[in-house]
Amino acid sequence: MTTYPPTPRLDLVEQMHGVAVPDPYRWLEDPTDERTATWAAGQGELMDKERASWQTRDRFVERVEQLLGAGSISPTYWRGDRAFLMRRDSSQQFAVLYVSEGDGVERVLIDPMALDPEGLTTLDSWQPSKEGDRLAYQLSEGGTEESVVYVMDIATGNQIDGPIDRCRFSPIAWLVGGESFYYVRRIAPELLPESERNFHRRVYLHQVGTPTEEDVMIFGAGMTMTNYYGVEVSRDGRWLQVSAAEGTEPRNDLWLADLSACDPSAPAFTLIQGDVDAQTSLTFGRDGRVYVNTDREAPRGRMAVTTPDALEFANWVDLVPEDDDAVLDGSAILDGPDLAEDLMLVVKTRHGVAEMSLNRATDGAFIEQVELPGVGTIGGPIEHIDGGPVAWYVYTDHTTVPVIYSYDARTRTSAIHAVPPGKVDVPRVFSKHVIYRSKDGTDVRMFILSGADNPDKAKPAVLYGYGGFGIPLAPGYSAAILAWVEAGGIWAIANLRGGGEEGEDWHRAGMLGLKQNVFDDFHAAAEYLIAEGWTTPTQLGIYGGSNGGLLVGAAMTQRPELFNAVVCVAPLLDMIRYTTSELGPTWTVEYGDPEDAEQFGWLINYSPYHRVTEGTDYPATMFAVFDNDTRTDPMHGRKMCAATQHATSGDRPILLRTEGDVGHGARSMSKSVEESADTLAFLAKWTGLN
Repeated sequence: MTTYPPTPRLDLVEQMHGVAVPDPYRWLEDPTDERTATWAAGQGELMDKERASWQTRDRFVERVEQLLGAGSISPTYWRGDRAFLMRRDSSQQFAVLYVSEGDGVERVLIDPMALDPEGLTTLDSWQPSKEGDRLAYQLSEGGTEESVVYVMDIATGNQIDGPIDRCRFSPIAWLVGGESFYYVRRIAPELLPESERNFHRRVYLHQVGTPTEEDVMIFGAGMTMTNYYGVEVSRDGRWLQVSAAEGTEPRNDLWLADLSACDPSAPAFTLIQGDVDAQTSLTFGRDGRVYVNTDREAPRGRMAVTTPDALEFANWVDLVPEDDDAVLDGSAILDGPDLAEDLMLVVKTRHGVAEMSLNRATDGAFIEQVELPGVGTIGGPIEHIDGGPVAWYVYTDHTTVPVIYSYDARTRTSAIHAVPPGKVDVPRVFSKHVIYRSKDGTDVRMFILSGADNPDKAKPAVLYGYGGFGIPLAPGYSAAILAWVEAGGIWAIANLRGGGEEGEDWHRAGMLGLKQNVFDDFHAAAEYLIAEGWTTPTQLGIYGGSNGGLLVGAAMTQRPELFNAVVCVAPLLDMIRYTTSELGPTWTVEYGDPEDAEQFGWLINYSPYHRVTEGTDYPATMFAVFDNDTRTDPMHGRKMCAATQHATSGDRPILLRTEGDVGHGARSMSKSVEESADTLAFLAKWTGLN
């Protein structure tokens, strides 16, 4: 039996909506409390002891590094004669941003390791001006994702503006001429209560080289505290588009201003979509038409067209109507004098698998299907900013590193445009796309990866899921998955409700009061794998991060007998107090608000922290938290770990893996490898993968 560090339990019980809500580990919410530091140190020692018992970790480190050896490459983004791309070779910790001029000679614009040799600084985003002479880019440190904006003169590489802080998740929308841009920034913290300092965003106009105190606020005052804003200026500089969504809600309001008819510092906005339960965006085409991408009256998405003087909903005419069985993902217009007519590439995802077609741009009529390299996923397509007959897209699948393809409408063919700089020896993997039945009779799909077409016996397996925020899980290259399957395991990826694999209705079938559907889908996936002979409960591990951490936390408390191992990364687990820290208040539109009596009922019914039951033999569990996580507070993992250690009746360990100087998002390659190796080695030990 594992001996756990001493962990005081409080007799803290609060009444909420007439329900007693115990919280014995409230003190673990405070990372500055000496008791928390002492407790965390003890958990670290326990984690080190467990790690020393793993027989496979060194091999997983080696193999994951090898499988990441190809590096990575991004599509090329054109601004005039300048081309921008990201590339990482196998020796680099981060991808590097390059630019090339008309002669094709590349030079480095931003190398995160040159900025910070310790590898704690990340390049969060970047946006060239429309002319390609200036670059706005955003950096953050230590995994905090608290982006700071700088501006570079691309010709010289000199920084000419910044830092501008409080710009987390900020879009950059350059005006023509490159002298100014719109961006999103939180208002000064000293003007706000401490609990609101992550919120209150506003849209500003910034003149390059001037103090931020002179920036003009153009949008957002007096609106909902947790709003996120999108801002975009059309290629010709005429149209300013601003969208607003409350937190992560799957809908937005949309405004438009004609900058040719008003002062950019005081845009005259017209409401295009307001108080409508749909997501909509506009693209102003080179042909004078306005392309409307929307799920309004089309949960799987559609593209309509109209003109700038007829933007009302009644004037939207379908160009690519909603598909009954596939989700619209993207499009690109192909034009120019070399084509007899304007054409369009249309990308859809059918049950998690990408497809692309060539259509006529005038009326959307289907011409032909574009052959893809395999059964996988597409990013893009991406047009040249000045138009033309060629577009670029990224292709990947379970065994293919992301490769950049070009499609030429003149020849109607695809060709490899760019590949990652290195090579990798990918193991042979068999993939099955299966359908299983959930608790309420709903059909759910799942990818199952194995080293043999038909395994002759049950094997150690990992079941992975997410099921939230409309995010789909599509086929993609993963060094960790390949290393596991090569070692003899099974890896399954369930396309649960709450995700985006089947459109917005699929998402909404797993959010708010229907969140239990997600957990039922996950349990049913495990039951399918066991019933079909892929694995057994003693050989099955489950794995999820962020919202997926909530998923596996719910699974281990609702159906602990189904699994032998759990890896729960950067999770939400206390669903009654998730709104009290970090970005929690922005997620009430996905989960519900515990201050509302009805929604409290949804949350308390599944909140993993509150469902931990004394005397239960819980699976071997590793909670992984990151000290600088500014999305999901590490307190969730700490409290749940303490509760489960106290409650478990078995001898399988409950562990806490804590990591400093990283957060919820991007990290150096070496840190990613270490995390993957720990995850795989823990799962290997507790599912019997040798």
